[in-house]
Amino acid sequence: MKHPFILFYLFCNVFIYAFHGGFLVYFFCFLGFMTVLAWGAFDITLGYFVNSITNKRTKIKEVALTFDDGPTEFTPKFLDILKENNIKATFFCIGKQIEKYPETFQRIIAEGHTIGNHTFSHSNTTGFLSASKMVEEIEKCDNIILKIGNLKTNLYRPPFGVTNPNIAKAIKKTHKKSIGWNVRSLDTITENEKKIYQKITKSIKKGSIILLHDTSEKTYNVLVDLLVFLKNKKYSTFTVDSMIKNQKND
Repeated sequence: MKHPFILFYLFCNVFIYAFHGGFLVYFFCFLGFMTVLAWGAFDITLGYFVNSITNKRTKIKEVALTFDDGPTEFTPKFLDILKENNIKATFFCIGKQIEKYPETFQRIIAEGHTIGNHTFSHSNTTGFLSASKMVEEIEKCDNIILKIGNLKTNLYRPPFGVTNPNIAKAIKKTHKKSIGWNVRSLDTITENEKKIYQKITKSIKKGSIILLHDTSEKTYNVLVDLLVFLKNKKYSTFTVDSMIKNQKND
């Protein structure tokens, strides 16, 4: 969405012309439009500012397991259970976490999982950063991925799933593909493991991209049960990069 305020101006004028309104109409139009902008910024599935990949178009029962915010002290346990079940996942890693746990990051790569860029610092002010600062965040993470993991990635997941015009510019400038999700576990804010598990399993569809975090024992326990669910329901798994490669070949 390159020119949202131009659209707002046009929308208000059409509305006023149709209903002969005045200041109050502008005011309520502004509130409504800002609500839409906020919704668009925080719901990555809408693709309001950035066209993000949020699922795979497929007729078979398959899902992608994706993990954000690592590597952490818990990541090795996640890798153990994934290896035990012969499953490859996609890890969207934070640059400063890679620096903190370089050996774990190298293990993720060595065991055949896919790596994505999740910025250097995963700042809480991501939604307020300039385009140049966002580019810096992405490129700094890229440099660390290359230095420690000896690889490059064109996959990027916006922290918190937040997008806006500045983030859209940064994604374009760094030549990234924005990766979202259509199953959000909310595992970082929900304490009850059963609720997290139920939220995930009731939302799964063919081609779902599931958002998890390799940052807690809680999510690890959920993953253990989730893998049993997927096996019982005869779901296979795919990685985000394999999905993109297949799309190019179609």
